[in-house]
Amino acid sequence: MCRYCLLVLSLSVSSSIAQVQVPVSTEEVIVQQVEESYDHAVALLEESVNINSGTLNLAGVKAVGELFAGEFEDLGFATEWIDGAPFNRAGHLVASHGDKGPKILLIGHLDTVFAADSPLQQYERTGEHFARGPGTTDMKGGNVVMLQALRALRDAGALDALSIRAVLTGDEESQGHPVPLRTAALLEAAEWANYAIGFEDGDGNPSTAVISRRGTTGWILTVSGKPGHSSQVFQPEFGYGAIYEVARILNAFREALSAEPNLTFNPGLIAGGTEVERAEGGNRASSYGKTNIIAGSVYAKGDLRTISTAQREAAKQRMREIVAENLPVTHAEIEFIDGYPPMAPSDGNRALLEIFDQASRDLGLGSVAAVNPRNAGAADISYAADHVEMAMDGVGLMGSGGHTVDEMADLRTLNQQSKRVAVLLYRLSQLR
Repeated sequence: MCRYCLLVLSLSVSSSIAQVQVPVSTEEVIVQQVEESYDHAVALLEESVNINSGTLNLAGVKAVGELFAGEFEDLGFATEWIDGAPFNRAGHLVASHGDKGPKILLIGHLDTVFAADSPLQQYERTGEHFARGPGTTDMKGGNVVMLQALRALRDAGALDALSIRAVLTGDEESQGHPVPLRTAALLEAAEWANYAIGFEDGDGNPSTAVISRRGTTGWILTVSGKPGHSSQVFQPEFGYGAIYEVARILNAFREALSAEPNLTFNPGLIAGGTEVERAEGGNRASSYGKTNIIAGSVYAKGDLRTISTAQREAAKQRMREIVAENLPVTHAEIEFIDGYPPMAPSDGNRALLEIFDQASRDLGLGSVAAVNPRNAGAADISYAADHVEMAMDGVGLMGSGGHTVDEMADLRTLNQQSKRVAVLLYRLSQLR
C-alpha cells in the first residue's frame, strides 16, 4: 500500500477514535447537576430563612410549607398540606413521587425555635462561605439539601427509579398535642417505607451522620412530709420532711444511674418548703417556708434521655424503686411523660451509613462516621426508625450555633451534602 494511502487510513482511524465519547456515569451526571443548581439552592435557603417560622407562628410555618411545596411540585411531586388544628400547630407538608423501586422516607421540618419577636430574623451572608440566620442549619438548610439532591436525580434521569415520600413537619421544635395526631402522617409514611433519612444537621460535623438518637422522657416528682417545728425533725412523729426526702431521691438517682452509658437525667426545676404552688404548664413553681418549720412539700421536674426503649424502661423502673424507699413520715410519687422515642443503633442503620460513607469516599469527600449519640438531640426520625429496615439522620446543611442567635451555616457543605445524599439515593435505587 502506498504511503499516501496509509496516511489517509491513519488519519481516518484517528478521526473515528476522536469521535468516540467516553461514557459518563449516572453518578457523574448527578454530581454535575448538584453543582449547577448551587445558586438556586442558596437563593431558596435565603428565601425560606427570611420567612419567620417559629413553631407558634402558624402562618409563618405554613408560608414556608407553601414555598417548599412549590419546589417539590416543580420536581413532579404531588403535595398535601396536613392541617395542624387537631394538634394545635400549623401542620405538615407531605410530598410524594414515584411507584417503582425502594420506598424511601425523607424527613425534614418547617419550624424553627425563633419566635416572631426574636432578635434573629433575617438571612445574612457573613463571608464567602457562611450565612447567619434563623433555621439556616436547623433545618431549612436541611430541607434545601433534600431538594437539591432530588433535583439532581431528576435532571440526571434517575428520580423515577425511586418511590419517595417527604414529610416536613411543622412542629418539630415544639410538638403539638395530642402527640398521636401530630405523628400520624409521619408514622404512616414510616410504615410504608423501606428506608428513612433525616436532614437535621446532627452535631454540625460533615464527617459524621446519625444512626442513633437518644429519646426524651419527662419526669415529675412530688414529695410530702409532715410539717412541724424544726426542733422535732428526725423524731419518730415528724420524720425527715419533704426536702430531705427529695435530696435522698435525687442523690440515689445519681448513684444508681449516672455511670450508665448514653443515659442522662437532669432535675431542671425544684421548689420546696411549707407550701409549693405550681404555675399552669408546670415550668414555674413558687414556694414558701421558714427555717424553723419542717418542709411539708417539694415539687421537682426533669428529663431522662436514653438510647433504647429497653434502657428507658429499665431506668424508669429503678427510679420508681428509689422513690418508693421513703424516709420516715414522708411520701413520694414520680410520673413519667414520654416524649421523643429513642432511635436505637441497629445493624440496618449501620449498613445504611456504610453505603453513605462509601458514596462519600467515592466522591472524594472523605469518610463519614457515626456521631456520638450524646452529641445529637431528639428528632422526628426517632418516630420512624423502628418501622423501617434502615434509618439515618444528620445529613443536612452543616454549621454551628444552632438554637441561638449565632446560628450559622457553612455553605461549603451545601453541595457536599447534596452530592452525598443524591448518590446514596441513586445507589439505593440499584439495590432492588
